[in-house]
Amino acid sequence: MSLVIYEIRQRIAYITMNRPEKLNAITPDMLSKLWDAFTDLRDNPDVWLGIVTGTGRAFSVGHDLKAMSEMSGENKASGSTDQLYLMQQNITKPIIAAVNGLCLAQGGGIAMGSDILIASENAQFGWPQTKRGLSSISGPVILSKRIPHGKAMELLFTGDFLSAEDALNIGLVNYVVPESQLIEKSNELAHKILENAPVAVRGMKEAVLPRDDETLEGRLNKATEIFERVRNSVDAQEGLNAFEEKRSPKWKGY
Repeated sequence: MSLVIYEIRQRIAYITMNRPEKLNAITPDMLSKLWDAFTDLRDNPDVWLGIVTGTGRAFSVGHDLKAMSEMSGENKASGSTDQLYLMQQNITKPIIAAVNGLCLAQGGGIAMGSDILIASENAQFGWPQTKRGLSSISGPVILSKRIPHGKAMELLFTGDFLSAEDALNIGLVNYVVPESQLIEKSNELAHKILENAPVAVRGMKEAVLPRDDETLEGRLNKATEIFERVRNSVDAQEGLNAFEEKRSPKWKGY
């Protein structure tokens, strides 16, 4: 059984964590396979969008603590969880997280490395590391930038869980749907995005990626560079031609 199922259908890469008997707890082998999947999502020109989810009752409950503690120093250096977060968040293709059930600790980090989160009604988010005498990587670094600071600190300090409905109310997730409709809703949104020029969509994402230069002037200059590059693309010309000819555009992705 593959720990991560990777499939490409209709320009969409599906990344499915597949260790349901352990609530998709992340082992070193699973982390390596996630790295490979996100790398292909980033580099494969036939992929324009990604959907990441889990099988069974959980998206992921985070690290398998016993398995991760046995990682060698070499393995940690070549593919650590924080490196996966960094790589995932710098992919300029849209990523949707379809969050089924429990989404805890490192599982939450992977979900928040996505651009859009869709949660099932039974989804729960949490960073319970303090209950185990541990700190967190994704909680203080990523969660605190995605939701109001005070709410993030409450969750991180207490280790309490956040329901899907509460996650929707504070803007952590975009939609809450019945579990049976989770993938259907994710696909619906994915195909709506794919109706647009992929080069323009990537430009939008690239413009909002965090950078060392966070001044308004620096961000505007970068956005202008991206705008000019997209405007000179084949897709931009196709979009104008299709508008003038009153037909649907046929995107190339460049």
